[in-house]
Amino acid sequence: MPFHQLVIEVPGTEAASAEDACNRLGAIALSLADAGDEPLLEPKPGEMPLWQSLRLRAIFSVSIDPKIAAATLEAVLCLPPDSIGIEYVEDRAWEREWIKDFRPMRFGKRLWVSPAGQRPELPAEIILDLDPGLAFGTGTHATTALCLEWLDGGVTGGERVLDYGCGSGILALAALKLGAAEATVFDIDPQALQATRENALKNGLAARIAILALDAAIEGPFDVVLANILAGPLTELAPRLAQTARTGGGLVLAGMLAPQAAEVAQAYRAWFDIGPVAEREGWTLLAGRRRPE
Repeated sequence: MPFHQLVIEVPGTEAASAEDACNRLGAIALSLADAGDEPLLEPKPGEMPLWQSLRLRAIFSVSIDPKIAAATLEAVLCLPPDSIGIEYVEDRAWEREWIKDFRPMRFGKRLWVSPAGQRPELPAEIILDLDPGLAFGTGTHATTALCLEWLDGGVTGGERVLDYGCGSGILALAALKLGAAEATVFDIDPQALQATRENALKNGLAARIAILALDAAIEGPFDVVLANILAGPLTELAPRLAQTARTGGGLVLAGMLAPQAAEVAQAYRAWFDIGPVAEREGWTLLAGRRRPE
């Protein structure tokens, strides 16, 4: 079914009022985006920061006259006449829109990540077929790319790997493709676990990967521990992740912005020799080795 979309720019302080007005008019879905170029860094727990200038997109059924809805919103929100954009939107499988821009990508010297059914134009030694579904992780984000490049050089064969916060399973599955013996994955999102399971089957790796339920215990030790999440959880998880790594085992942490890297590294220094090894687009990768007790 097609839709009408109204595009409204409002100050961040008016976000709640604009959302409420759209909902009262029967909006099916709402999304907020930055109307300028203002980065938002990781918020503190409980914070819900918004940009100073917002672009609100409200989806309405075609049964609602978009001109009347726009005029009503302009009056309610005290906006100038004709300031709300109106767009006609064809129905699509929105959860599959990402695939239009997803192409085979190489990480390091050996590893390629490809959407299912596509193959790299160049000769490829190792190909991971991937469909993230609704989970995070295709390799297009800088933090995932940094981890994949580390794996390409860091996995030599036979390792036991833990991927904490697995998303699509991309890191664990890439490690297996590169020669790791087995992998264990964990995520709090059931969709991530489902995506990982499907990608493991697609690549013939299901027998070598353990996908843990939310209440399952993580049994180490592991030769490589991976966590590509956010700086706050990485810091809080330091004691737990340290317990899973064997002496001499590798630790790879991503998901933190460059200014956050020192604090995250400090949280792990009681157990690991650790430091930044790569940076991309403002994101930092930390890697280190577990010291003897």
